[in-house]
Amino acid sequence: MSELFDEKFFAGLNRLKLMTHIRLDKGMSGSRKSSEKGSSVEFSDFREYLPGDDIRRIDWNVYGRLDKLYVKQFMEEKEAFYHIFVDTSGSMDFGEQKKSMMALRLAAVFTWLVLKQLDRVEILTVKEGRLGKTCPIVGRSSFQRLLQDLEQVSFEGTTGISKAVHQSTINGRGVCILLSDFLDPEGVEDAIRYLVYKRQEILLIQILSKEETDFYGEGTLELEDMETGGKVQVTMTRQTIQMYADAVTSHKQSVEKLAKRYGCSYFSIRSDEELEKVVFQTLKKVWL
Repeated sequence: MSELFDEKFFAGLNRLKLMTHIRLDKGMSGSRKSSEKGSSVEFSDFREYLPGDDIRRIDWNVYGRLDKLYVKQFMEEKEAFYHIFVDTSGSMDFGEQKKSMMALRLAAVFTWLVLKQLDRVEILTVKEGRLGKTCPIVGRSSFQRLLQDLEQVSFEGTTGISKAVHQSTINGRGVCILLSDFLDPEGVEDAIRYLVYKRQEILLIQILSKEETDFYGEGTLELEDMETGGKVQVTMTRQTIQMYADAVTSHKQSVEKLAKRYGCSYFSIRSDEELEKVVFQTLKKVWL
């Protein structure tokens, strides 16, 4: 059992199901209906077999002719494709309860739920304007391998969310989940605009640490930028602490306003929250 989960939490995951608001027009055999008309037994097309596919869908006649495995694809049984973007910049590795751990745990939670409903998912890391890709994961049998991969992810460097997201290959409607503190000088609007253009349903989850949202220290402090390494001395008084609190609130509101402008779902959570509370209360109310 991975340290990301315990058996009790796994049992809770089995009671959840992702609810999306999109109607898919591309994909493969899965658990949801597409926008195309036809019954669930109406044949549509063939596609190449991938590990984890239902072997009952294999067309052995095609195999006999081409010596390659293909599965049948039906009209209404189109699977969704979920893309989970995880901000792995240095700022995410902050806090007594690190934002990075919450991001990895949520990525694992969403992956488990997607696999449970027989859809496809890939996790993409975002760092320094570059996109790190994992192979699309098919079937719950690959979940433990994914957890091992997630535990090896490093958090360092700058962000560059929009530049990285533009490098993604997204075909057909689907769901994109962004896990980040969104402390990116270049902002995230270009990334959202690109995903909207790609006809994605978008979920923004902003993760901040307790130390970032509840700052009480006074006196002269040396602050270090965890992404660039730059340092600055700041004298914290009640007035500057209030200015800082206002800046944090403004930052959260700016991301939320972007979400509303482009029709995205948005949640702000803290890295020290119990994962069960985040999943079973905060996210479940609207999105699960």
